[in-house]
Amino acid sequence: MRVILTGKDLTLAEVVAVARSSAQVEFTAGAVEAMTAARACADAVRESGASVYGLTTGLGVHKTVRLAGDDASFDWRQIGESRAGQGRPAPPDVVRAAMLVLANQMAGGSTCVRPMLAEKLLAALNGDERPCVHSLGSLGAADLAPMADIAHHVFSGVDLEPGEGLALISTSAFGTASAALAMADAVRLLDASDVAAALALEGFAANLSPLHPAVEEARPDPVLARTLARLRELLDGSYLWQEGAARNLQDPLTFRGVGPIQAAARGAFEHALAVLAGELNCAQGNPLVSADLQCVVSAAAYEVVALAASVDYMRVALASALTSASERCVKLLDALWSGLPTGLLADGGPDLGLSVLAITAQALAAEAGTLAQPVSFMVASTSGAEGIEDRATLLPLSARRLAEQVEVAEVLIGVELLIAAQAVDVRGRLPLGRGTARAHRRIRQLVATFEAGAAPQLNAEPVRQLVRAGVFDAR
Repeated sequence: MRVILTGKDLTLAEVVAVARSSAQVEFTAGAVEAMTAARACADAVRESGASVYGLTTGLGVHKTVRLAGDDASFDWRQIGESRAGQGRPAPPDVVRAAMLVLANQMAGGSTCVRPMLAEKLLAALNGDERPCVHSLGSLGAADLAPMADIAHHVFSGVDLEPGEGLALISTSAFGTASAALAMADAVRLLDASDVAAALALEGFAANLSPLHPAVEEARPDPVLARTLARLRELLDGSYLWQEGAARNLQDPLTFRGVGPIQAAARGAFEHALAVLAGELNCAQGNPLVSADLQCVVSAAAYEVVALAASVDYMRVALASALTSASERCVKLLDALWSGLPTGLLADGGPDLGLSVLAITAQALAAEAGTLAQPVSFMVASTSGAEGIEDRATLLPLSARRLAEQVEVAEVLIGVELLIAAQAVDVRGRLPLGRGTARAHRRIRQLVATFEAGAAPQLNAEPVRQLVRAGVFDAR
């Protein structure tokens, strides 16, 4: 796969391909022309004597310091001072994705970076370079610290023109990249959680009336309609559609409300994905160059609160789905609710069976819930840079928490699949739905049905690997 950068049409799939599969990248001729024109515009504005932040002046508290002549060393010193990243190295795929997002911003012609620098960045990507970038230290009001780490790796020793150093770091490319990869993982998780929920319905012998088309007619939400259709497809041909199959008229809400619960998480993801699509293909720098209007404008284009808030929204909605998954696990393991032996062993003997997984599920849901706390509004004021830098998005933190939440959720959905598959086996009602039967077969290829008297292997990792690999993706 080769990714062609125009500055206008970078996709999430392309970000993943470059970040994780080392896909090759190149600029279009039009992108090179746009960068050349932008640099020429910046030079013309600088030579006019206009005062332009970061181009003819210093940065932050040095905004009133006029740069002398063609001196670019001051620019490099600012990058050196901004290398304030802390903590463990960021994942290599996030770093590569950030490099790609920055390159695409350059391709759009909104920065004053010469094509030569942009090509050097692509050479690092195509050479599969993986700079060491500290994961902590950005407030999301431009990712100065991590982007400075990238700049020092890629451009150290390069003589910069005025304004180029700032253009390399004054961007939210790191937070945007982090959010992009976390979302790519989240969509696989949501698909798998649909499958787990459907299999749990069969294990519980649940009432399928909440999946009736009348529900989506009464609640005209397109995401809900698609979610209910997906669940009906997974359960197509299931014994649950037979007359009298349901054990209850009204099941617990985590079974009865599975459609709206799953749809809420899906809707939050789709909203965030739409916001991300815009951020992948727009300017995030300060100042902004417009060759068409022949001006360089000081602006807060790195203000990505819409993306940060949408990632917060994803985590909150996902936490509700995971709490519900945990509760379904608990109820499937309890004879009072499931009508099956507690612990889901067929002989109903004294063995604990899978009972301990109820505690595991609750612990995982609790951890996922703590990661759902919104952060995009938390930094209300600072006194940095003489009070000018008085808000931030915390996008890198929001994205990192989503990635962590998805990792926890993969384990929880693996546990739900494991428990639901056992409940289906113990209940012994057939047939399963076409989609759930496929899922059940894949699980049993890795994990055998638990039998009384044998020490149960309760590690859900093999099933989590199926979730991670996209085996349960909607197709």
